Amino acid sequence: MIRVPKGATHSKKRLGRGTSSGTGKTSGKGHKGQNARSGGGVRPGFEGGQMPLFRRVARRGFSNYPFKKEYVTVSVGRLNDVFADSELVTFEVLVEKKVVRKNDQYVKILADGEIDKKLTLKGLRVSAAARTKIETAGGTVEEAEG
Repeated sequence: MIRVPKGATHSKKRLGRGTSSGTGKTSGKGHKGQNARSGGGVRPGFEGGQMPLFRRVARRGFSNYPFKKEYVTVSVGRLNDVFADSELVTFEVLVEKKVVRKNDQYVKILADGEIDKKLTLKGLRVSAAARTKIETAGGTVEEAEG
């Protein structure tokens, strides 16, 4: 039989059983006032008459947040390390080589690092500086629409 360790359970607090009990007279509710009444107390979010937070914060206007495109950036130097000379670089190949995750929808190639391999980039966003670095190394860039 499994036993509860000693001291793990507490006896129920018996309220209003005389002043010597420690929780007599006001039964732990203090002396009168709003919180002493049945159903007393303030509603959630009430700030004592100060304009509450949910009314201070504006709830109008337009937010583009649900349609925000978050790009995962990949440096040219990383491509140089991962890919062999004259290899095709697409989103699928980047996922296969674990450069980006398959859940990453948008990828952009940035000009950080050096490149000396002739890579062909297809269907990826490329910054202007990265494009010049790839093309001077002898590679080509076919950029994605949008």
